[in-house]
Amino acid sequence: MSPLRFGKYAEAFRRKYPVAARGVSWGITALAAALVLLALLLPGNLAYFEARSFVRVPVEPILGAALLLVLPRRPRLVVAVLIGMGLAALVVVKLLDIGFNMFLGRGFNVVLDWGLLDDAESYLKDTLGGAGAVGAVVAVVLLVLAVFAVMALAVVRLTRLMDRDRERAVRGTVVAGTVWLTCSALGLTLLGDTPLASRNTIGFVQDRWGRVQATLKDEAAFAEDVNKDAFADVPADRLLTGLRGKDVMITFIESYGRAALEDPAIAPGVDATLDEEGEALREEGFAAKSGWLTSATYGGSSWLGHSTFLTGLWIDNQNRYRTVTAGRRLTLPGAFARTGDWRTVGVVPGVQYNWPEGDFYGFDKVYDSRDLGYRGPKFSWSTMPDQYTLTAFERLEAAKKGGKPLMSEIVLTSSHQPWAPLPKTIGWDEVGDGSVYKPIQKAGKDPADVFTDPVEVKEEYAKSIRYSLRSLLDYVTKYGDEDTVLVFLGDHQPMARVSGNRASHDVPVTIVAHDPKVLDRIDDWGWSDGLKPGADAPVWRMDAFRDRFLTAYGQEPSAAESPAP
Repeated sequence: MSPLRFGKYAEAFRRKYPVAARGVSWGITALAAALVLLALLLPGNLAYFEARSFVRVPVEPILGAALLLVLPRRPRLVVAVLIGMGLAALVVVKLLDIGFNMFLGRGFNVVLDWGLLDDAESYLKDTLGGAGAVGAVVAVVLLVLAVFAVMALAVVRLTRLMDRDRERAVRGTVVAGTVWLTCSALGLTLLGDTPLASRNTIGFVQDRWGRVQATLKDEAAFAEDVNKDAFADVPADRLLTGLRGKDVMITFIESYGRAALEDPAIAPGVDATLDEEGEALREEGFAAKSGWLTSATYGGSSWLGHSTFLTGLWIDNQNRYRTVTAGRRLTLPGAFARTGDWRTVGVVPGVQYNWPEGDFYGFDKVYDSRDLGYRGPKFSWSTMPDQYTLTAFERLEAAKKGGKPLMSEIVLTSSHQPWAPLPKTIGWDEVGDGSVYKPIQKAGKDPADVFTDPVEVKEEYAKSIRYSLRSLLDYVTKYGDEDTVLVFLGDHQPMARVSGNRASHDVPVTIVAHDPKVLDRIDDWGWSDGLKPGADAPVWRMDAFRDRFLTAYGQEPSAAESPAP
């Protein structure tokens, strides 16, 4: 319908039903005002969705009204549209904040995080399928366009209302400004200690501008830090002398965080699994020590945790990741490769495309999801069950290694959200090409049902962690020998729906070895004995591990500077 024809219908309706027309007009005006207030008062975190967040007097519409009242007609409409667009952008950033706080435990970084939207789309595709992902993306795009259009129309409507009765608009603006100044000067509060006078949006914009400046400055400093490496010039024959002849596995368990060992709804089952597997390992002559690491990421972006652990640099955003992987930083796999005494292998079943970072890390061979021979179904995001991943590693590398010991990095993905459907542990000789998992996947739970249920999501998360731990530790019990050394850890905590609001970024880290000399070298770390770090075990930043590890297992630890815990 054309605007002209719509205008004729609207005029006819007003003449025929004047009372109803006035009611509709007032309702639309009230809705426009409510939308403006909502944009200004909307929190960026679901934890703050409380009544007191919305019963405040914001200063921004008072300042906006004063500006619009002094402008001539045409500039006034242009500024009104710009204000509406600005409010729409504010809403979009706050909605992104809500999503990032839910999944990653932090707000949206307007400089660094746009690239993560591509990863979000890929996650939707893996979880919902191609059609579902396309539908979700289209819905989001339409919603964003609608927000911009509606907010601009809302501000224009309120501006025209002020223009029709300028005298009343001026008095109202003066009264509102006086009320705000009084509330601010007296520190008046309502519903607890929340001040009535609000300048949230001004503070929000100032905060984001400060973050932009800090981010740009930080990125420049990080580019210089990448080239500062105490181990860059350590001779190869002095690296990792305490592990020569050992088969070393570094294994990341997706979302294996502190919540798995301390949340009352999750920990009992995980503790029981670790106790059972610990006893099986002890019977085979293995021992373990465990501590805590603070991950550089939370709820997702696992590659940031991986790179932080392997490079000894704090990599908490995508720009840092690109910067470091474009350089020549010595990584843990790279240190093993530099000695010439190990074959280095990466097993990354979550990677479905070419992965040039494999060369940066120093792997002789990388196996991604296309190289592992899997013929079974995906389990939501996870391309294959962890038990299959480990079976493929055994078949392709461990069982037929040549004259060199093996250093491997293995990423286990079965505990990746949304934790449904989940695989089950089966006999190692039953795994085959993975076809056996088809009925297991088909009988599994629907990810949407699990993800939206606050109780069930914790239960299924716990099951996924128990499955991953059992798969890994059973593998060591079955295939490990006196030369096996396993380092396993979580890459980050699970999202806030599972770990809780304001949860720490801590993850467990454990070293398992058959040779007691391996664990003797880390006696001074203060780690707890066994597969579970105690509450009093030390907590290090994840970027501290590389230097500590290279120092503990190097021939001359004094050749490198070890960071403080």
